[in-house]
Amino acid sequence: MTAPDTPGTAAAENVNAAVWHTYGAHHLDRATPLPEVDEIAWGPAGTGPGDAVLGDLTGLRVLDLGCGPGRHAAHLARARHAAVDAVDLSPTQIERARVRYDGLPGLRLIQADAVAHLRASAPYDVIYSLSAVHFVDPHRLLPALAVALRPGGRLYFTVLHTNSAGHGPSSEVKPRPENLRLAGGGDLTVHMWVLTPELWTDLLAQYGLRAEEVTVLDASEAGNHASYRLFQVRRPVRITSRPRTAQPPVAHAAAGVGAVLAGPRGLLLGRHRRGTLELPGGTVEPGEPLEETVVRELAEETGLRADPADVRLLGMLLDQVGDVVRITFGALVTRWSGEPADQPGERVGDWGWWPLDGLPPGLFECSAQILTAWRPDLPIDHPPAHFTSFADPRESGQDVHGRMGK
Repeated sequence: MTAPDTPGTAAAENVNAAVWHTYGAHHLDRATPLPEVDEIAWGPAGTGPGDAVLGDLTGLRVLDLGCGPGRHAAHLARARHAAVDAVDLSPTQIERARVRYDGLPGLRLIQADAVAHLRASAPYDVIYSLSAVHFVDPHRLLPALAVALRPGGRLYFTVLHTNSAGHGPSSEVKPRPENLRLAGGGDLTVHMWVLTPELWTDLLAQYGLRAEEVTVLDASEAGNHASYRLFQVRRPVRITSRPRTAQPPVAHAAAGVGAVLAGPRGLLLGRHRRGTLELPGGTVEPGEPLEETVVRELAEETGLRADPADVRLLGMLLDQVGDVVRITFGALVTRWSGEPADQPGERVGDWGWWPLDGLPPGLFECSAQILTAWRPDLPIDHPPAHFTSFADPRESGQDVHGRMGK
């Protein structure tokens, strides 16, 4: 149950958007002077490792997420010879940045929602964010961050751990009110996801990102309890998968199908409400031919229409979760019509086409197994499953092995 003074996710983000617009307008009206920076200031009063933690940025695509007035992005474009996109949701914050840095070589200033930009952009080599990640619901932001990083790409971000009054982090993924002080007096109330480092690490892993180091950044002033955490994160080179539930299926759902639809626009994947990305598919109804199951589930989940004659069964996956044996039939749909769209009452939506050389992390384990059975060259890690091929009798009985990234 959400506390009465704590808004839901969308409401919290809307409050934050309005506050940062007001904050930027306040400083535009005051013409607040801001000194140039000569290195990244990660924590309170410039604490932290500076630029060195970012490594060599020469020629890399870099994103400053929640750039505010753009000082750090401008510094990296000038001093580190990086191509920097600086993104902020607030029109007034971006206006402050443009007044000062418009036309600076290597810097592009963009007013946009963070998640919308991440989903639409080409992959970045490095993404960093200075005290902005905690203003967006992690379940909305982290999957978009994972996709926007190229495999092997690096993510650096700071988040609040303990506020100046000593209020520490939460082990629940929900926002809480915090004060934002204005120059010249006055406060604005924002809503932030202030989470334990362990919870941030688990959330990152859930969406296919690996936290490699967490640095404590404490305020140096006596009596100021403010403390931040700097996360150094990497997207693994290989694509990760997420496990099935250990709960046994209901009696009629012991067998399922997963459908591969691949064409000029890429591979069709949707996002389950639990966060995994997966192929369209579902359970086989009693007495239903497998090809008809594929066609029915495709229509129910995506609205796409296909004919059973255009479904080629690839084979059967047999694996075990706990004491439960799972059977899934992989299928290739060679022809379909329509455009994929979210369907009422379905648990999977947000359908989209993904290039085979840019598949996202966090694939559903079963979908990952089907994809490597279809294309063994795809760099996807998953637990092993026994695959019996229907497409070529000579290949029957082969093992589909998950691959461990190095």
